[in-house]
Amino acid sequence: MVELLSPVGDFECLKAAVQNGADTVYFGASSFSARAFASNFNDDDLKKAITYAKIRGIKTNLTLNTLLKDNEFNDAIKLAEKAYIYGIDAIIVQDLGFAKYLIENFPGLAVHASTQLSVHNLEGVLKLQELGFSRVVLSRELSLPEIEHICKNSNVEIEVFVHGALCISYSGQCLFSSMVGGRSGNRGKCAQPCRLPYELTNQSETLDKGYLMSPRDLCGLDYLPQLIKAGVSCLKIEGRMKTALYVATVARTYRKAIDDYLESPALYEKNMEWYKAEISKC
Repeated sequence: MVELLSPVGDFECLKAAVQNGADTVYFGASSFSARAFASNFNDDDLKKAITYAKIRGIKTNLTLNTLLKDNEFNDAIKLAEKAYIYGIDAIIVQDLGFAKYLIENFPGLAVHASTQLSVHNLEGVLKLQELGFSRVVLSRELSLPEIEHICKNSNVEIEVFVHGALCISYSGQCLFSSMVGGRSGNRGKCAQPCRLPYELTNQSETLDKGYLMSPRDLCGLDYLPQLIKAGVSCLKIEGRMKTALYVATVARTYRKAIDDYLESPALYEKNMEWYKAEISKC
């Protein structure tokens, strides 16, 4: 059964995800999260969030997916230990040294490789599988044949993004925000300068202008059958900076589409007619 993974930026978003069909939710704590400006959860709220989800049969993933400085390592371990004690199901990690420590010292804890590890081929997946990761979140740049090839030739769980914002760079590995504003995306503080309007010039001549570097958001409703057939374990929605209404609407929409397809491909096609009609207007 394919898993639907929903973003959670605060407690209202958590309730929205749980009540609208998410199988699993992912959220950040007060530090070491790739969305540092989301509300996230302090220590007390972290325990409440995990408990709220668990008693309703929903799994929880914690994002500790920034690169760590040497003097932050012990604090990151302490935070992971608290989440482990509270009953977190998995921790999403970018820093390989931190991941190695978690795998070796927290028995039963699933460690997921963040998309910011930029794993984009089978060789990378197999290496992380060898290191003890239980799941790999693939780079968003991969094609369906590439995803299927990885799923069919590895034993680790494969997670892919199906909805939400995309990055102009490879899997978030961008230095633009760092260069222009001193805010690193790899430290969870991207200012998203690629979302701003720009002019493309040739000396004195303007060749183009507008939102030249801002990619359109991803919507994978059309590709659910192919992704499920490919063997993907988890379908991930982006959006820890989004509102509870957004989380509820997107989770409910994907829950319906997934359930329709698993019940009957014909039912999925019939109920997707509204979506195709809307797309045709664009």
